[in-house]
Amino acid sequence: MTTTLVPADAIEIDDCWNRIGVAGDQTCEKLAQHIHCRNCEVYASAAQRNLQRAVGAGYKAEWAAHFRQPAIDTQALDASCLVFRIGREWLSLPTKLFVAVAPEAKPHRLPHRTDRGLTGIVNVGGTLYPCMSLAALLGIDDSEGEAANHRHTFARLLLIRWEDQAYALPVADLHGIERYATAAVQAPAATINKGLSRFLSGVISIADMHVGVLDAALIGYQLARTLR
Repeated sequence: MTTTLVPADAIEIDDCWNRIGVAGDQTCEKLAQHIHCRNCEVYASAAQRNLQRAVGAGYKAEWAAHFRQPAIDTQALDASCLVFRIGREWLSLPTKLFVAVAPEAKPHRLPHRTDRGLTGIVNVGGTLYPCMSLAALLGIDDSEGEAANHRHTFARLLLIRWEDQAYALPVADLHGIERYATAAVQAPAATINKGLSRFLSGVISIADMHVGVLDAALIGYQLARTLR
């Protein structure tokens, strides 16, 4: 079927829906049958006629300019991580490390163990996990918190597995899973404290946050070393 385009100024449409229809005084006798103007053949006919308008020169030029622009080289989102906060620092670890997210729980201290980073054990669903303080391992002051603006704060236990050992990591806030391009990872700022910076492989930007990308192998090694 061939559609004939007619000049815009040659089309006269009676917008009765604005006068006597649902957007007007609702005195149209067809409303009792159709309930709403969009169900009426008059409205459908007006829409069809509107679509038959000739395309203006300005409209064509605008879209031609749009499609002449060079394609933007978008970076593939080839990695994913779970973003969380400790103290004031937003950090992340690869999604594949995580087993589950559990409610916050108080660890039970282990006698004769004063290892820096090991705070005790926690019971999650009947399974005991060594509770490890990333704040202590990374040199972060976890007594300093970031005020949550217009959002809830979700203190949680992150359950991860490195090699054959599972760990529970308390965090002050949980943002969630994010995908990012490894090509977009930037070098850590020189102002980041030395204790933390040596565990970072880079920094990514997510919304208005600068998130530290933790080196999973180095973190796993440090957790295992602390537990020995």
